[in-house]
Amino acid sequence: MTLSEEKAPVGMRRYLIDIHPKRMTHFFTDVLIIGGGLAGLRAANEISPHVSTLVVTKDKLAESNSQYAQGGIATVWDPEDRFEDHVQDTLTAGGALCDREIVEMVVHEAPQRVEELIRWGTRFDSHNGELLLGREGGHSHQRILHALGDATGKEIMRAVIERTRQLPNVTIWERTFTIDLLTHEGVCCGAVVAIDGQPPTLVWAKQTILCSGGCGQVYRESTNPRVATGDGHAIAYRAGAEVRDMEFMQFHPTVLYLAGSARTLITEAIRGEGAYLVDSNGYRFMSDYDARLELAPRDIVSQSIVSQMEKTQHPCVYLTMQHLDATFVRQRFPGIAKTCADFGIDIAKDRIPVRPGAHYMVGGVTVDAHGRTSIPGLWAAGEVTSSGLHGANRLASNSLLEGLVFGAKAGSGASLVAESMPHTFQVLPITYRATDTPLDPLDVTDIRNSLQSLMWRSVGVRRSGPKLEEAWQTIHAYGRYVLSRQFHDVSGWELQNLLLVSGLITRAATIRTESRGVHLRTDYPEANDAQWMKHINFQVDASAVIPTARE
Repeated sequence: MTLSEEKAPVGMRRYLIDIHPKRMTHFFTDVLIIGGGLAGLRAANEISPHVSTLVVTKDKLAESNSQYAQGGIATVWDPEDRFEDHVQDTLTAGGALCDREIVEMVVHEAPQRVEELIRWGTRFDSHNGELLLGREGGHSHQRILHALGDATGKEIMRAVIERTRQLPNVTIWERTFTIDLLTHEGVCCGAVVAIDGQPPTLVWAKQTILCSGGCGQVYRESTNPRVATGDGHAIAYRAGAEVRDMEFMQFHPTVLYLAGSARTLITEAIRGEGAYLVDSNGYRFMSDYDARLELAPRDIVSQSIVSQMEKTQHPCVYLTMQHLDATFVRQRFPGIAKTCADFGIDIAKDRIPVRPGAHYMVGGVTVDAHGRTSIPGLWAAGEVTSSGLHGANRLASNSLLEGLVFGAKAGSGASLVAESMPHTFQVLPITYRATDTPLDPLDVTDIRNSLQSLMWRSVGVRRSGPKLEEAWQTIHAYGRYVLSRQFHDVSGWELQNLLLVSGLITRAATIRTESRGVHLRTDYPEANDAQWMKHINFQVDASAVIPTARE
């Protein structure tokens, strides 16, 4: 279907700032990687040492969704486990929208990628020389490798960052915000970036790999760090890349809910080790919703928690491990134990208040099995993409795995193409004048907070036609005066990206008139396979700036 301009996700411009090549600094590289999380650094490690590579990351290398991953990485490691079982668990969680060939490819490559991490110095938890395997919701076997108890991402990123910094062909720019992708005649040729508050620089690259992570900051309640503002989704869409499945935002069921605390993830591995979910009356309620109890897939657990909160008229539910060995609990989850102890909670003895929070964007920039997007010269990997692995709902601990597999493929593909291209060091004739900025100042923080609250209220765990329409009208209204301005700092650019991504999520959620995976419509509570066994794709004509949506 085609959306009219009035129904475009938000009124938008091709570039957020003026582009004047004669007045700007230039930098040339063979491959540009946008994002310093696991997918981006894995891509950097795959590139030929003869290919110059620049990695730009919005904050410090250690500040990414990969860094905060608690639970672990899924792989068939136990001799009693089978690839076929991991594939089927992934397909079951994905609500029939997974691409089976992609799932099989990723699952079969998983042990190889894990062995690679171990060679690079990652220290997974082990006992007597054997790697310890956990279990999480939706998995039929023990297959989750973890590190530091509940800080797997931190340990993996430590090892991969150390290795990447030693690569002589790789340059890393931290605290560098990517404002937009550069395109010329439909081909990606780099990006315009702002380095630590300095005037924008044009980075010209033979090939570009987008690994910018997620967009959890669209919502008021989120496990994502503050940098996860959907910048990659927005810059790719503005450049003309196809994005799909934006209605599928995964809400993690158990996020620490304490006044004054950050919305810290309480890993699913806690339930895998035997924790119970109870309501404010102490009632263990999951048996009322699913026979798998606390180990049901995340979408089911999140929706069950919301239902129980409504029944009890209480703002949260609770995790309890009072029935488990206290020493084991504190040793297995040291990070969570410390965080909760700061608020007077002993996780071995006390109930932990939790509720769902935005956690992982299942949809994103469409890529093929090699990580290629719909724009020549642009590759992508990780959470910013829709690869076909997750379908309508990501299986727990498949995200780090996806970043490794597709990061390697995108890095390999981009490296081969870049190495075959001549060294031209050419500045292409890209000029653009943004709309003049109105003189009246905007309270960017207030608009951002209002947008996040709106998305949580109207496009959250449960959705309905009237609420989605309310959200769309408000986002569209914000867009009229926010997107008409040219900002000169990160906070303004982030707000414009958040508005665009919020619009895409809201429009996709409105179009999909069924419930599937993490997308729950209270006015269409059942899955409709006859009509909706398909994707919703958005793509903008970058020259005409007319968005279209296709089923």
